[in-house]
Amino acid sequence: MSETRTDPVQRTTGPGRDLRQGAAAGTATLDFGELARQQLPRLYSIARRLVGDDAEDAVQDCLLKAFQRYGELRVASSGPAWLVTILVNCCRDRGRSRARSPQPVDFEQLERFSLYRKIAYEDPFPYSDSLHLDFLAGLGPEDVRAVLLRLPMLYRLPLVLVYMDGFLTKEVARMLGVPLGTVQARLHRGRKLFEKELWDYAEQNGLMREARG
Repeated sequence: MSETRTDPVQRTTGPGRDLRQGAAAGTATLDFGELARQQLPRLYSIARRLVGDDAEDAVQDCLLKAFQRYGELRVASSGPAWLVTILVNCCRDRGRSRARSPQPVDFEQLERFSLYRKIAYEDPFPYSDSLHLDFLAGLGPEDVRAVLLRLPMLYRLPLVLVYMDGFLTKEVARMLGVPLGTVQARLHRGRKLFEKELWDYAEQNGLMREARG
């Protein structure tokens, strides 16, 4: 991005702003700037997995909205999850604005796909006794992020929040405003789709040729 950016925390708090809430028991007492600084690495990590190169803009949107709504936060311990919820909505908005028409997914065929069986059948490491570990070892964090970004946001969101950031499925259901069963179904389909895309990505990027060579 060509424009010069300031620290998103500094932009939302400004010098000397004290956003401490009332002293009543149970109210939020953590300064917004402190909360934002504590959570900034985590927010950015989640955003990178959800929107890739738009992560910085998504986090900045999140912090600006959180600053405007900070009075809604009543319990300080809820601050981290509250920020993630706002970030998720910012990422969904960005995903919708940039979304292309998704390729149709044949879920019946997808259900029959197994990465474990595929690796065993293709045998990309013919001299290995640990095919699946060798396959996974050839993929770095950037590769995993690239595969995640190939998934529709519908499935990417629960995968990132549950398996990478450690939220419970019921917490994700509340964040997304959908029933628990819907999140569980999206997780199941998302896992299958991720496995398929992982294999396709490895083939398209020559990882299988390097292994066989």
